[in-house]
Amino acid sequence: MARRSVAWCSVAFASALVLAACGREVPPPSKPSSPAPAEPVATAAASAVVPSVAPVDAPASFVPRRISLEEKAMGTHVTLATFTTPDLGAAPIEIALQKALAEIRRLESMMTTWRPDSELSLVNAAAGKDAVAVSPETLEVVEKALWIADRSEGVFDVTFEAMHGIWRFDEDRVDQVPSKEAIDKARKLIDWRSLQLDPKKGTLKLAKPGMRMSLGGIAKGYAVDVAARSLRASGIPSFFVQAGGDLYVSGKKPDGSPYRVGVRDPRGQSPSDFFARIDVTDHAFSTAGDYERSFVQGDKRYHHIIDPRTGYPATASRSVTIWAKDALTADAIDDAVFILGPTKGLAIVESIEDCGAVIVDKDNKVWVSKRLEGKLEVLRPPTDGT
Repeated sequence: MARRSVAWCSVAFASALVLAACGREVPPPSKPSSPAPAEPVATAAASAVVPSVAPVDAPASFVPRRISLEEKAMGTHVTLATFTTPDLGAAPIEIALQKALAEIRRLESMMTTWRPDSELSLVNAAAGKDAVAVSPETLEVVEKALWIADRSEGVFDVTFEAMHGIWRFDEDRVDQVPSKEAIDKARKLIDWRSLQLDPKKGTLKLAKPGMRMSLGGIAKGYAVDVAARSLRASGIPSFFVQAGGDLYVSGKKPDGSPYRVGVRDPRGQSPSDFFARIDVTDHAFSTAGDYERSFVQGDKRYHHIIDPRTGYPATASRSVTIWAKDALTADAIDDAVFILGPTKGLAIVESIEDCGAVIVDKDNKVWVSKRLEGKLEVLRPPTDGT
């Protein structure tokens, strides 16, 4: 399992990973910024930027000012952005953005596997022995992970962390195919049904010694949702929050028009090369792609989205973009759909309320779910290639 890529009106953002770290230590937060207006742009390393135009009901003299905050958190690039309004100036917005970022960092501290004192690290250390008490937030994310595991024939499996170090697509990247023996040995420890969740006691337990779990394929979506709730609680109705390949858009731009999001061409020349676009309001976008962390050996591409049934990178899709009401749902689904492929994947998508998908399959064919028909504008066929 793993994930992600979409673009803001003229750009795409990077994919979220299944084998990526859920979080890591990062530099201290920098001050929010308010750069000059520009066309929409979003990548894993550059924030979305939207044109500064006056709201339709604002005084003619008022010009909205874009306020954004960009940081590293949860092992990826995080961007939060909004605009000033006649009633809400830069100072309270900057405070609200920092507060929302603090929520993301709080969740990171609980759900990362890169800190020995995190909740997940303690669960992993106690595998085969004891149940470990965890926060309600961690339980909620794990419950969602088990929900999609059950719906997806187990292809979304948070116990995939047993494969950690076998395939190396993170900071310790090695462009090398592991031995079949190493893959088969680790794969025996992948089993979402052996992850025991007790909602009454608030505990998690991995039943078998040597098992490990990671929420790297789903936690960022949850963090985006929590940050969005924080911004709304601060009185900000229109904004976007992006963490790597997970994006949530709230409200509309200052001129009353919707935000436009592009879908990245998986074999395009750059992250800003997209083949389709869609207007998004009060919805999340999450993309799983085989292009962000990958290498080509011979005529075959190897990437971070691992099929737990085989232990090898999934082969049914090149990219999957999920449109959903919340980022947690979108984040949970995209990996499963990517691994299962368009036929079984779209069946899952259509069974979930207010959910849609755009799939580029292994043969470069584009599949669009029923809920996105008439919403998605396909600009051209995706580029073909390995």
